[in-house]
Amino acid sequence: MDPTMRRAWAHPVVYALLATGLLLGLGAASPPALAAPTSTPVTGSVTGPTVLAFGVTGHYTITGTGGPAFASNGSLVGNLTYYITLAAPNLTGVSVTPTSAALSPTVNGTPFLTVGSFAETVTMTVMISSVYQHVNVSTNLTYSVRVVQPYVVSATIVNVSSTTVLSFLVTVDLDGAPVGSVTVPTITPGGEYNLSFHYATVGLSPGTHTFSISLASEHGLVVFAGGATSYSQSFYVTGPAPNYTLWYVVGIVAFVGVLFIFLTRAAARRRGALRR
Repeated sequence: MDPTMRRAWAHPVVYALLATGLLLGLGAASPPALAAPTSTPVTGSVTGPTVLAFGVTGHYTITGTGGPAFASNGSLVGNLTYYITLAAPNLTGVSVTPTSAALSPTVNGTPFLTVGSFAETVTMTVMISSVYQHVNVSTNLTYSVRVVQPYVVSATIVNVSSTTVLSFLVTVDLDGAPVGSVTVPTITPGGEYNLSFHYATVGLSPGTHTFSISLASEHGLVVFAGGATSYSQSFYVTGPAPNYTLWYVVGIVAFVGVLFIFLTRAAARRRGALRR
């Protein structure tokens, strides 16, 4: 190499320019940075039955969104997960599954809550966690479920035809309004099925109420035991116990008033006797 060229390459300014060019070249070849996380708050919801009968399993839906797991354009770049814990005076027979699962804008959580045979309130605490890299933001939701002694409707369905009746659905009405349904399995000729429907409610108004079921849509292939195609079961709900508190107060006031009058008159008679 020409001595003049060697001196030029050895110049510090040339080295600095070369180093800058290499760094710029490396920078241009590096992968693009991920989208920055959004500052949207973490939110969510829990939906499902708020009243369950003893020993019943309820289906629930959990949704979630927001937090660092979502980029500014709304796409999911991190992890969004729900976690469930249960609280109740008696957790015997109470469980939820799954206790945690991933969420996304298109996938909801679908846990199942099974309750025990105790009248109580079960509280589900649902934490929704939004995570991106080392940033974790969460929110807590609470959902209360009343566990109650159910009203039970029982009946026997008989296949009186000569053919097999495939599985069908019957609707249960309460006072003329549908409150649930029961799936009757396939019944062979001459076979029977013992239907049982559990109705959970926190209370009915005082008076007579009637459950009713109809098999009219099965065109006489099946009937209830006894031959009828309709079945009803009535029961009576008593009203709340009367509140005697007011009468107690009135009675006490009246007694005090009578006692005061009696003592006043007795004192007046004693004063009159002393004057004589």
